[in-house]
Parts: sequence; structure tokens; C-alpha cells
Amino acid sequence: MVDVDEDTFGQLVEQSLDSIPPELGRLMRNVAVIVEDMGSSPNLLGLYTGVPLTQRTTNYAGFLPDRITIYRLPIISRCQDFGQVIESVRHTVIHEVAHHFGISDERLVELGAY
Repeated sequence: MVDVDEDTFGQLVEQSLDSIPPELGRLMRNVAVIVEDMGSSPNLLGLYTGVPLTQRTTNYAGFLPDRITIYRLPIISRCQDFGQVIESVRHTVIHEVAHHFGISDERLVELGAY
């Protein structure tokens, strides 16, 4: 396991978000991205909670922000070096952002992005 403090890990999440193409980033409105140490399972690296863009209708109003949570401890516990942490954070962030855009786990597997 690599030890990555909360601030450094948060910066990696921010860098991963910044790597999203601007035309997609502009579509991400009403989304809060947060970092927590641990989720409900030690195998859970990230979690999207909300209404995917593909399921929103004209009645979509008054909802709390969607939430993408990235879990620090499960990610760093799987990594042998800092480079792996960078890649794992980026992969997890992109994976959860894909859910915001309505892309399912099954489709991510088909695309080879799982």
C-alpha cells in the first residue's frame, strides 16, 4: 500500500476532473465531487449517486446535486506505487463521471473501460 495523504489525493481527483475534455466538462452541472476515506465496502473505489443525464426530463428541477464520491483508502490499498495511485484515481473518476452521463457498468465493460 502507498501512503497518500488526503490533500494529495484530493489534488489527484481534481487533476483527473481537469483531464475531462472541456466539451464534456461543461455538461457536468449540479454535480458535487467529494473524497471520503471509505465507503460501505472495502472494494468500493467510487460511487455515483444521482439522476444520470440520459434519464433527466423537462421535469428535472429542484433536485440536490448529483454526487460522485471517490474513496481514498480502498484505492491506495490496491496500489504498489504512486504512479498506480494516479492511474487508479483517474480511472475511478472517469468511471463515475461516465455514470453521470448515463453509461452503465455493462457498457463500460463493452468499451473496455472497466
